[in-house]
Amino acid sequence: MAEIEEQVVMTPKGKTSNSTTLIIERKKITKTNQMHVAGGEHTGIVINKEVSNDSNSIPPKLSLVFCVYLVSAQTGKHTQESRTLRFWFRNILNENMNGVNLNGNINENDSDTASVAQDFFKELVSPQEFPRDYVGFIKKIMKLMQKDYLTISKLEVELKQLEEASVPNRPPKPGYLHIQLSTVLSSSVSADENSLGNVVLLSKEKVLELIESAYPNPITIQDISKDNNWDEEEVSHHLAELQSKGLVKAMDHGAFTRQQSMDVQVTVVKQMPTMVSAKQPTIAIITAQYCEKLAVDAMIENKETFVRYTTVGPTSPTGEAPKPRFGESNVYTLGNIGAHRIVCTKLPTVGHTREAMTAAGNTTTRLLGTFQKVDYVFLVGVGGGVPHYTDYNKHVKLGDAVISCPTKDKYIYVYCDAAKQTEKGYEFEIKPYKPANSNLQKIASDLKSSIQNAENEAPWLKYIQNGLNILSQSEQDFKKPSAETDKLYMSIGERDIIEVAHPVPQDNSLNKENPRIHLAPIASGRQVVKSDQLRQQFAAQYGALAFDSEFDTVIESVLGNCKDSFICIRGISDYKDGTRRKEWQPYGSLVAASVMKAIICGMEPPTNV
Repeated sequence: MAEIEEQVVMTPKGKTSNSTTLIIERKKITKTNQMHVAGGEHTGIVINKEVSNDSNSIPPKLSLVFCVYLVSAQTGKHTQESRTLRFWFRNILNENMNGVNLNGNINENDSDTASVAQDFFKELVSPQEFPRDYVGFIKKIMKLMQKDYLTISKLEVELKQLEEASVPNRPPKPGYLHIQLSTVLSSSVSADENSLGNVVLLSKEKVLELIESAYPNPITIQDISKDNNWDEEEVSHHLAELQSKGLVKAMDHGAFTRQQSMDVQVTVVKQMPTMVSAKQPTIAIITAQYCEKLAVDAMIENKETFVRYTTVGPTSPTGEAPKPRFGESNVYTLGNIGAHRIVCTKLPTVGHTREAMTAAGNTTTRLLGTFQKVDYVFLVGVGGGVPHYTDYNKHVKLGDAVISCPTKDKYIYVYCDAAKQTEKGYEFEIKPYKPANSNLQKIASDLKSSIQNAENEAPWLKYIQNGLNILSQSEQDFKKPSAETDKLYMSIGERDIIEVAHPVPQDNSLNKENPRIHLAPIASGRQVVKSDQLRQQFAAQYGALAFDSEFDTVIESVLGNCKDSFICIRGISDYKDGTRRKEWQPYGSLVAASVMKAIICGMEPPTNV
C-alpha cells in the first residue's frame, strides 16, 4: 500500500430508503483495493467504496438546500428531491505557516467563506453545463473542489427524496433531471406583458391595475382596449362594475381615473394655488405605483391632495371637437412628516417603454419646477432583491428594504445601457449616478448602525404598524404575505429553475420576521433584468442589492434641476425588478415608506422657510 498525495475523495456516509449522504473531502490517503483512483483528465479524484466512519465533531460552517424534480424514464413518475450541501473550509493561513492540513478549521473571514460557497453553488448549477444526472452532479462537485475551490476542505452532500410531486405544467424530457417551472410566475402579471410578447387576459382586476398604473392620467375605454387587444364592450362592463364599487370614476371625454378613497381632501385644479413660504415643501417624494403612493400618504400628517388635469387638446382642422390630452396630469399630496413639509407625487406610467419613462422624467421636472424650495428628493417604492444563497447577512429577502448607498464605487444608482458578450463574459455599458451631497446616505447609514444590536427597536417597525392601521380600510391588503410565498429560485437555463432554501442567521436571537434594511447601490436596465445570469453578474460587479424598473430618466431630471441630495428606497417585492409579484407589492411599498419616514425624522429641521 502506497501513500499518495492529497486527493479529492468521495466516501459514502449513509443510506436510507429515501436518502443518500456522501462526503467529498481533501485528504491524504493510502491506496487500497476498496477504492477507485481515477486517471487521465480525472487524475486526483478518488472514489472510496467503504462507508465512512466520519467522527468529526466540528459542525459545518454553513449549508445550502435546494430542490429539484426527478422524472423516471421508465414510469414517468415525478419525485421532488431535496439536495443539501454542507461546507467545511480549510484555514489557508495556518496551513501555509505550519505545513499541515487543519481539517475542519475555517477561513477566519466568515464573509469570504459565504461568498466562496455562493460562487461554488452558482457554478455547480450554471445553465451552461447543469448536471442532469447523479453521476454528473457528484463529478462536477469533485472537479470544482479539485481545480477552483481550494479553500473548501469538505462537502457533505445529502440527497433526499420528498413526497411524490404533481406532473409539471410542460412535458419533461424522459431520463433527464427535470426542474419544474410550475406556477412561479403565474402571479407576475404586470402592466408591461404586451411589450414582452405575452397575452394578457381581460379581467376586472387587470382593468383596475391599468387605471392605477396610468393615474393621475385618465385613460379611455378605447385606449385600454386597443393597447391590450380587448373587446371594448367587455372593458366597459368591467369599468361599470369598478364604478359601482367606488374604485373608478368617470371623467370628461369618456375617460376614467382612480377614485381616491384614502385622501382627506382632494382638490381638482387647473393650476397649483400659490403657497406661503412656510408651507412650501422642502422634500419631494416620487412614487410610480398606486400602492406606493398610498403607503407614502399613510406616513403624512395634515395632508391635502391637488390633482391637475390637462384635458384640452388642439382643435381639429375639420372643426371637430378637440381630442383630450391627458399626458401631463399631475397629483401632488402635501403635508408634514416630522418637522418637514413634503410633497408626494405619482408618476403616470403604463409600462417600461422608454416613452413612458421619458414622460416620468417630464413629470419630475414639472414637480421640481412647481415646488422650487425642494432640496431633497426621495424615490420610494418597490424593487427586486438580489439574493445571497449562503450568507444571511448579505441576503435580501422579500419585505426587506434597500437604500441606495455607495459600496464599491461612489455611485448609488447604476443603469445598464447595454450588455455585450465577450470571450471573458459580458461587458456592460452603464450610466452611473450619485448625489453631490450624500447627507441622506449618511443618515441612512447612521440609522442602520443605531439598531445593529437592537433590530426589534428599529423605528420603521412602529411606522409599519401605524401605516397598517391607517391603510386597514384600503382596497389593497398591505399586511405582510405568508412567508410560504417567499420562494427563492435560480434559473438553470431552458426556462428551468431550481428552488433554493433561504440562508438562516447564525444568531438565533434575530427575529427573521422583521424587515431589514440594506445599504447598497440600486440598479436597472431591461437587458440585465430579464436574464437571471446577467442580473447576478451585473449585481456582483457593481455591488447592487436591488433592481427597479428604470428610473434613470427620473434621476437625470433630479440632477438637471440642480437637486444635490437624493436617495432611492426600495421595498423588496420579488427577485427581479419589483413588478413581478403583486401580492408582495403593497407590503414592500409600506416598508419602503416606513424606512423613508425614519430617514426624514433623522434629518435636521428645515431652515430655508
